[in-house]
Amino acid sequence: MSLLTAWTNSGLKARVLVLVLATLVAIAVPASGIFLWIVNGTVVKLGTLFAEKQILFDRYRGLEALMREVSLAETVARAPVIVEWAQDETDPEKAKRGLAELEHYRLSFTDRSYFAVVDKSGHYYFNDKDNTYERNRLRYTVSPDAPQDVWYFKTRALGKGCHLNVNRDEVLSVTKVWINCIIQKDGKVLGLIGTGVDLTQFIKEVVEFPQTGVQSMFVDLQGAVQAHRDPRVVDFHSLTKDATAKKTIFRLLDEEGDRKALAEMMQRVAKGEALVLSRFMQMDGHEVLVGVGFLDRLGWFNVTVMDVDAIIDRKLFAPIAGLMVAILVAVAGLMTFLFKRKVLDRLAWVEQGVTRVRAGDFTAVAKEDGNDEIARLSRAFNEMAQAVGDNTGRLEAMVRERTQKLEELAQHDPLTSVLNRRGFEEAFAREQNRAQRNGTACGLIIVDLDRFKLVNDDYGHRAGDEVLVACVRRMLPALRSYDACARWGGDEFILLISDCTARSLAVIANKIAALLREAPIVLSDGQAVPMTASLGAAMALPEDSLTDAAARADAGLYRVKHGGRDGVAIDETGAMLRQVG
Repeated sequence: MSLLTAWTNSGLKARVLVLVLATLVAIAVPASGIFLWIVNGTVVKLGTLFAEKQILFDRYRGLEALMREVSLAETVARAPVIVEWAQDETDPEKAKRGLAELEHYRLSFTDRSYFAVVDKSGHYYFNDKDNTYERNRLRYTVSPDAPQDVWYFKTRALGKGCHLNVNRDEVLSVTKVWINCIIQKDGKVLGLIGTGVDLTQFIKEVVEFPQTGVQSMFVDLQGAVQAHRDPRVVDFHSLTKDATAKKTIFRLLDEEGDRKALAEMMQRVAKGEALVLSRFMQMDGHEVLVGVGFLDRLGWFNVTVMDVDAIIDRKLFAPIAGLMVAILVAVAGLMTFLFKRKVLDRLAWVEQGVTRVRAGDFTAVAKEDGNDEIARLSRAFNEMAQAVGDNTGRLEAMVRERTQKLEELAQHDPLTSVLNRRGFEEAFAREQNRAQRNGTACGLIIVDLDRFKLVNDDYGHRAGDEVLVACVRRMLPALRSYDACARWGGDEFILLISDCTARSLAVIANKIAALLREAPIVLSDGQAVPMTASLGAAMALPEDSLTDAAARADAGLYRVKHGGRDGVAIDETGAMLRQVG
């Protein structure tokens, strides 16, 4: 009653003041909520974008060397000489070629070591960087009953591909990842080939990279931690452990719902449904943003844990709250009109800018030409968006660069830099499609270096590598810019001659034979190695697969080999034209 009496007896000025204050409060409350919503939304969105780009950045930063080792190990496991040896280990010639091939690739591995297991016999072969076991590479026979051999049988059960296992030597303070690649043919496991890689530098460059509020780690398909800045969290010897004994990333999360959500995210990125997925989760009693990406070449997940509050300080937005109060007080008499125009409308511009940022447009958050707090906020948002955009551009450029390098590595022979079998298969398929459209034809030439094994035996494998590189340099000038050259086997090359006839194919083949025999190859130590080659060539029919066309060229090569070597044989879809050099 006293309040009603006071209101009735008060003057108009007091009533207006009370109404203005009430209206001020009524407007200030929702305005504050909108402001906090915009700030929180911006922080969350920018944090999410940062997490996704961080995943892509970590995915390629420092991983190039590891992926190279995996690609090289896969190449060894698929090598025809290795497959033949694993199929028939008792054949002395195949065993000699297989072990020679392993020694050749050992020098290409970063660790300069390899290990191999032949499944049929269980024989375990090994040689280290010092070539300690050159005369005794057969070390022992693995057994399913031996605890130290469990790793092989568990890896074998995983099937085709390469499988990684992390181990740490506490004495040397060295963390290594063991690359185990299955040797198989027609779905049958023939054995295993692998090598080791020191992860110490990788952990320093990626996992221990100093970033405020950011923790990167790598886990395997079961969630077992393979790389983390804290070695106590890493699940060493994962392949030999039961699932219940593994140290997984799921144990780091506080809530069961988050564990299920993380497992679902890992499944989705592994299936290729998304490149990166992120979600807020509880870890050690604190809310963090967890991002997940999948490294299909390694069979690992890249997990980034981010403390958004540590990365984006919410105190930066504090001046805006003071600005809103100052504006409301200053324009109390014209509150309804000016508040809407000077605050809400301008904040709406900021919100629209945030929406554009969410859509990936980092060019501008809001259009403000003034110098008040909202204008400075808009420019601050612009600067933040520009910084995120610049960082995004750099990360995307790095991703493109790394992707291009990995693609080149996957399609080129590391020794000679020409195409490998995979790259040549793609080149042949493209040329066949083009030839069918244009009504032209292409041809294949298989070049087999005569008595190359004697070069390795007499001069050593390093000299053999020099000879291979030198032969490629002699052959390439005979090819046109649109022809292709690839390493087909240990001492065999295959050439794709575009838009040719049987006659022009014969001319090129004889020219290459002449280039190879014209002068001895001079090694780096000054020794001269005479070299000739046997060449088989064939025109590719429109319906031919690479296997069909290569088989006919190989038949010509066979004829040259049995006719004395150092010659050329051309198959014209059945009619053999023999030309001896």
